[in-house]
Amino acid sequence: MALPTSPLGPRLAVTSPGPLQVTPSGTLPITPSGGGPIGTFLRGVGVPYAGTIGAVASFVVAFAVVYLAGRWVVLPLVERMLDARGLDRHAKSPLTKLTHLGIVFVAVAIAFGFAGLGNFLTSLATIAAAATLAIGFALQDVVKNFVSGVFIFTDHPFRIGDWIEWGDYSGVVEDISLRVTRVRTFDNELLTVPNAQLTDGVIKNPVAYDRLRVRFLFGIGYDDDVAAATELIVEAAEAHAEILDDPEPVVRLTKLGDSSVGLEARIWVADPRHADWIRIRSEFVADVKSRFDAADITIPFPQRELSGALALDGLDGGVRLVAED
Repeated sequence: MALPTSPLGPRLAVTSPGPLQVTPSGTLPITPSGGGPIGTFLRGVGVPYAGTIGAVASFVVAFAVVYLAGRWVVLPLVERMLDARGLDRHAKSPLTKLTHLGIVFVAVAIAFGFAGLGNFLTSLATIAAAATLAIGFALQDVVKNFVSGVFIFTDHPFRIGDWIEWGDYSGVVEDISLRVTRVRTFDNELLTVPNAQLTDGVIKNPVAYDRLRVRFLFGIGYDDDVAAATELIVEAAEAHAEILDDPEPVVRLTKLGDSSVGLEARIWVADPRHADWIRIRSEFVADVKSRFDAADITIPFPQRELSGALALDGLDGGVRLVAED
């Protein structure tokens, strides 16, 4: 179709392969579309709401296919690759979880496009921009714990199986995730600890190295022979099969108490992660106690002495006790 020209100049020429149709409302007709391949098929057979039904079905099918493929193919490959690099459970656990999260993200993105819902990243950016403030307030603790989990993974302050102490708590690390760390106490209780609590304070890891020094303070009487008591403690340490000879046991006089002389024994235990060093210390202390008893070396207990005098005065036929300094 060609429009005629006017004295003021040529008018816009529009060509059309067919007649231009105008709807009664004055707008161009819009043909229903969307829903992906399934929506197109349903529309072709005249199913009502074909676009909506097709979009949902296409999304579910695409997501399931991609997700299962990732779980059955990608995830095992990643796990074998981590095993080949010799990583332990402490390192493999968060990397495996990140891989699983990436599979879910890719599955959602592909499902969006397959269902004809547009670009997933664009939609995600729009939603995130609209909800940034609310999500920021709601997830600030989650993000803090997530970042702390990354620090635990990179800094290695402890590993799965380590015994750790922090604040008033202690136990063996059972699992480390990107948000929380699970610790089993020695009473067989499970503690779920936010990672931020383990990175904001001081953590004690007694089993971080291949040897651990164990200390115990023995108290003997002031009238006892310090040299003889020291020799008995060293002999008890040398007699125990699980106490190391190198470094050798050491005993030092470290305290002059109100009622006793303090001798601190310092012994070393190998491989504290697997050795029951609490049992070793208990057996060592019991042996020292037996040797002290055989040598008539006393282990005194705190005593208090009261000085003064007591006077008895008659009071209406009764008795009254009066302390005199």
